[in-house]
Amino acid sequence: MQAVTIGNEQIAAFQRDGVIVLRGVFRDWITPLRDGFEQVLAAPGPFSIENVGNNERGRFFEDYCNWQRIKPFSRFIHQSPAAALAGQLMGARQVQIFHEHILVKEPGTAKATPWHQDIPYYCVDGAQTASYWIPLDPVTQDNTLRVVLGSHRWPKLVRPKRWASNENFFAGDDDYMEMPDVEDGSYTILAPELEPGDAVLFDFRTVHGAAGNQGGNRRRAFSARFLGDDVCYAERPGRTSPPFPGINQRHGERLREDWFPVVWSAG
Repeated sequence: MQAVTIGNEQIAAFQRDGVIVLRGVFRDWITPLRDGFEQVLAAPGPFSIENVGNNERGRFFEDYCNWQRIKPFSRFIHQSPAAALAGQLMGARQVQIFHEHILVKEPGTAKATPWHQDIPYYCVDGAQTASYWIPLDPVTQDNTLRVVLGSHRWPKLVRPKRWASNENFFAGDDDYMEMPDVEDGSYTILAPELEPGDAVLFDFRTVHGAAGNQGGNRRRAFSARFLGDDVCYAERPGRTSPPFPGINQRHGERLREDWFPVVWSAG
């Protein structure tokens, strides 16, 4: 595993903003990640999603939870500096892998990724969480990830919605707030231009989204999601995403290490 260090200013920025941009840290991993990406596209897993309807132009494809069968993804999780960087920024003593996620928007795809937080969809809760968004192609402000600074500290989580229909993901749950109009000028939005090898790392509670990809180049992104010391299993009022069928855990338990192994420890 590569040795990596993070400065106090970077830790403070991540804790304050819920997001940080890391430049060039994964340059050596772009070719392996592209290889793994193509393996998944050739043989998608059981949770793959096509987000573009028959009457819409382009392709917006997602898949996740393939890291144990896709060797380049497994090597990235175990051998890249990703887990160590996440652990230092979260302030964690140990880091578990939660899952990985690939996203591709082909040229001419108008479909946007709606503004959302990740954690309401997940079967976990806790403050020490970190999700990478690693572009495998150059991205501009027109098709990059967009992130609302400080939204990980909002007093309530945002109600999760189904992206296709905008219906509530969980019925009859009033513990959430509705998504405000984050583009009304009241919020600070980070929308970085990125090159392959760069990464955005954000808290699971941080609000983010992305425009479509209406340019002429493909936009592929790889995500890896990590958990720190205080993260535990959370019961939700319905099927989570990813669903993790058969997980057999109770609310408040530490996530089982046979499914979510420890991939980094401090010291």
